[in-house]
Amino acid sequence: MGEEELTKPPAPDLPKYLREPLEKQSSERLEEVASYATELAEWKRQQRQDELERRRAEEEVDEEDLEELEEREISTDPEDYDDVPASGAYITVKTTKQTGERSYRYYYWQWRESDSWKNEYIAPVNPR
Repeated sequence: MGEEELTKPPAPDLPKYLREPLEKQSSERLEEVASYATELAEWKRQQRQDELERRRAEEEVDEEDLEELEEREISTDPEDYDDVPASGAYITVKTTKQTGERSYRYYYWQWRESDSWKNEYIAPVNPR
């Protein structure tokens, strides 16, 4: 009986400058790298979550604004908007331009999608 030859696992879609040095490491070193990569990924996820929460706390409108929108019969439910995700989106006020003493301020939904911020228009802050 012949011995079965072990086949090397398929390489993930990594750049050559990462993949090739890893392939030269011992199994012990690779286990250390894998452990570190797992911990680093968790740390990065937590950093991102903390940044999202910090930004939301700074930008999200308060209860008074939400009540005003509801009084104007403008929905504050993300499910009433086509592109807004059901979770993670919040309402913020953005100033689009300022001319002299007049500023143009609008309510927007805002959320994080992958590595970028998305938003969707809701209504002007001060309707004419």
